[in-house]
Amino acid sequence: MAMDVTLRQLRAYLAVLDTASFSEAAKAMHLSQAALSGLIKELESRVGVRLLDRTTRKVSASAVGEIFAPMARRVLSNLDDALENLTNLKELRRGLVRVAAPETLSCTLLPELISAYNGSHPGVDVRFDDVPIQEVLAGLQNGSVDIGFGPAGVVPDQSVEMHMICADPLCVALRSDDPLSKGKSVSWKDLRERPLLNYMPNITINVLSHVPPRHHPKELVAVHRVNTALSMLRVRQGAVICPSMAEPLVRGFGLKFMPLTQPIVKWKIAMFVRNSTSLSPAVESLRDFTLDFSPNWAATGFERRRATER
Repeated sequence: MAMDVTLRQLRAYLAVLDTASFSEAAKAMHLSQAALSGLIKELESRVGVRLLDRTTRKVSASAVGEIFAPMARRVLSNLDDALENLTNLKELRRGLVRVAAPETLSCTLLPELISAYNGSHPGVDVRFDDVPIQEVLAGLQNGSVDIGFGPAGVVPDQSVEMHMICADPLCVALRSDDPLSKGKSVSWKDLRERPLLNYMPNITINVLSHVPPRHHPKELVAVHRVNTALSMLRVRQGAVICPSMAEPLVRGFGLKFMPLTQPIVKWKIAMFVRNSTSLSPAVESLRDFTLDFSPNWAATGFERRRATER
């Protein structure tokens, strides 16, 4: 029986209680008095009990109506709250986006992106996690991550969409006492005799496949994190390859950072988004913001510094 009660009937009933007048309630709801009376009669018919006591002088809640009124108010209040929350989500006054990226991006581009996005969408909560690329993709697949970032050479399955967002030239970090640090650039051939402290997953496919085999480093020293590689380089001879965006990070370790040439190899960065037909407005917003923002990243690192120097 209650399933047949409409929100309009409840609003009419409460309007009568609040104004203690059918005529005033009708004005407040922009209805004729006859239409308002019809809504009250329909409501009382649906619930099977009189909710209002009417006299020639006043109208008030019946004994049952006194008990029913706060329940009706709670129903309408909950609905209003739900609709307000829905509007807030739609208009990005609220929302949650879970983002993940591996370390190099986590300490270079991602803080800049998230800061820029929050500047224009302060109501959206962007929760960021710096994890290895395998965990980024796993999170996208199991639903614990909404948007991930990483090297484009990592091929996600059909549950994840990939968007190319940047191709950043690779550079090389060297100790200041390394003779190669005295020049303006370093070639792959020059690096061949130096141990390469490598943190990049799949470097053979993603990087060295673009370099002639005769110029490949003779020795690869595998580590898991870029900070580990740079810390090791401070105390031993070798080299660390990083995208140019990592220049502030490299220089923070007191190391030289040189363009890597012959050939120039670019590290392709991708954004991964869960392939869902019902992404939240906040997730869609950060995805679109990133696609608009990413062209600015082409001017980071060495390209920006070289332009300033000129």
